[in-house]
Amino acid sequence: MTDATKVPVAVIDVGGQPHMRDAKGALLPVELVKPEHALEDDVVRAAIYFAKELSAEIGRFRGHTMTDLGVFDALLAEKYGAKKGGAKGNRTYQSYDGCLKITVQVADFIDFGPQLQIAKSLVDECLIEWAAGSRPEIRAVITNAFSTDKEGKINRTEIFRLLRLESGSDPRWSKAMDAIRDAMRITGSKEYLRFYERDKPTDGWRPITIDLAKTAPTITTEKD
Repeated sequence: MTDATKVPVAVIDVGGQPHMRDAKGALLPVELVKPEHALEDDVVRAAIYFAKELSAEIGRFRGHTMTDLGVFDALLAEKYGAKKGGAKGNRTYQSYDGCLKITVQVADFIDFGPQLQIAKSLVDECLIEWAAGSRPEIRAVITNAFSTDKEGKINRTEIFRLLRLESGSDPRWSKAMDAIRDAMRITGSKEYLRFYERDKPTDGWRPITIDLAKTAPTITTEKD
């Protein structure tokens, strides 16, 4: 359990007198600091302290869980000579009574190589030629697919939407889609742990949420 007495304080002793350091680095006697500013400092320091402790605890929990699942996977591999899960590494573990479940989902990080520019030029050729007869929604998908977000990265979702579009028999379009597929490069992956429970095996699964945003209560305002 987190010890509240370990929450750091901002008061610094200078010659036997309590001081606080401001944002410019200056040390001010505590009596010159407005009470509301000192109270805000206490609240923020306490919340950050507990947040860091919680983050570390969640990290330890994730590490222990992944280790335990890894040991179980190794035992299965040793006994049956096969790995648990699909080709991408996604795995599901379930309690004997069917009421508890853990899933491990592997998400790939995808980047695009220089072939993407070739694909764009081919798609542009098609779009210019089809301009008169192409549907507005198709033009929008094509435009969005090759645009970048605020970080300057290609919009992957729109690229995948583009790959699903039908283009008839135009060979340039087929070459462009092949170029997009060739441009895809997996630069890394991350495993996500998810936990579920239910009262009976016939019930639907309820997620066990470990997320501040999702566990926050909904605040409603009543109007007169």
